Amino acid sequence: MRVYNFSAGPGMLPLEVLKRVQSGLTDYNGTGMSVMEMSHRSKPYDKINNDVEALLRELMNIPADYDILFVQGGATNQFSAVPLNIGTVNRKADYVLTGNFAKNAYKEGCVHLDAHVAASSEDKNYTYIPRLAPDMFRKDADYVHICYNNTIFGTCYDGTPDVGSIPLVADMSSVILGRQINVSDFALIYAGAQKNMGPAGVTVVIVKHELTERAAPTCPVMLRYDNQVKSKSLYNTPPCFSTYVIYEVLKYLKELGGIPAIQKINERKAAKLYDYIDNSGFYSNPVQKQYRSIMNVPFVSPSKELDDKFVAEASAAGLVSLKGHRLVGGMRASIYNAMPEEGVDALIEFMDKFKKANA
Repeated sequence: MRVYNFSAGPGMLPLEVLKRVQSGLTDYNGTGMSVMEMSHRSKPYDKINNDVEALLRELMNIPADYDILFVQGGATNQFSAVPLNIGTVNRKADYVLTGNFAKNAYKEGCVHLDAHVAASSEDKNYTYIPRLAPDMFRKDADYVHICYNNTIFGTCYDGTPDVGSIPLVADMSSVILGRQINVSDFALIYAGAQKNMGPAGVTVVIVKHELTERAAPTCPVMLRYDNQVKSKSLYNTPPCFSTYVIYEVLKYLKELGGIPAIQKINERKAAKLYDYIDNSGFYSNPVQKQYRSIMNVPFVSPSKELDDKFVAEASAAGLVSLKGHRLVGGMRASIYNAMPEEGVDALIEFMDKFKKANA
């Protein structure tokens, strides 16, 4: 029996996608082999590589002057790749700290250039997003870096921040494909696939082409965007199977009605869960309502002992991976695209039973 998996990552994949992958696991499209066994230089994989890029470009309305890369190393690898590729003109970058991953990106930025904290919500344990304005950033910064959705703390920007004419870089690992965004508002977007796009092993980078041509001479060969652009993400053996699964997820999403359709579903799921939490008189969520994530919902009960009991009993009931991150505690429900609305309904039903039994 499949469970409802509320893991923050790797997250759920749509069951229909898993079945499609399973059906071609030993013989993909009559090739007589799995994509896992396929040469990345072969015609069948070349088609996958081209098709996944074209479909992502279509679904996200990515302009022609942006390159799309499928690379390895996770989003964390981009903490180094970004400054080494685009932070090379004035060797200055401004960072907005809204959670653990934003802070880690800043720390890595400090290794490679003059990194500056322009704003932070650490003063209130990252329970809000700072309001940003162009005069908060250095005019000669090569870029401004933000983490758009904060997986651990359950916050998200309520729109594209105004950073003036400075290129805006965003880690969108836990929200990409989950809501509509205007790619043109950003100079560079990167996202680990394992939360909302596919399995672990591949990271998507969407970058304005003009920024791919200024890598530092010391930038490692595998981190250079220009190398990946010229080789269409085939500079070395890529994460073929993970990239292929992204393709199946994108096809599924298109059939569903694209990002506008899944955004409505995601907003409805999140609204249900937040509404129950806010009116339960038992659970609470610390995030300022304006900045609540529709992807990651942290919450607590009246005590740590009850939190631990909740996680254990929920798991036994088939609601797994609800334990909150160690930096926050309590519980966290990650309700990415693949989490069906029935899963959120089942969680709310369990929460209500648990409250009645333990209030």
